[in-house]
Amino acid sequence: MSTAHAVSEALTFLAEIQITPTSPPEMGKFVNLVNYLAWFVSLAGIAAVIYGGGKFGWERFHGGAVESPKIIMAALVGGIIATSAGPIMNNVVSASG
Repeated sequence: MSTAHAVSEALTFLAEIQITPTSPPEMGKFVNLVNYLAWFVSLAGIAAVIYGGGKFGWERFHGGAVESPKIIMAALVGGIIATSAGPIMNNVVSASG
């Protein structure tokens, strides 16, 4: 038996295995904790955008160095990553199952 044939047989066998992810017992409390964490991340992002906007106005009014666009951009990028992590993982898990 050649190596390529053995690898082909192994891949065929592995493709037939069906894996169905299920949550462990008492997972509801952990999911609730993750939901709270996501809420706090969203709240922190909103606060960062508000802070960056206020700082931008202060810097423009007083003629200081303009650093606030970095704060606003970081808050927006962080918000995009935080809010898209859940749907991305749901798609990865559902595609593999």
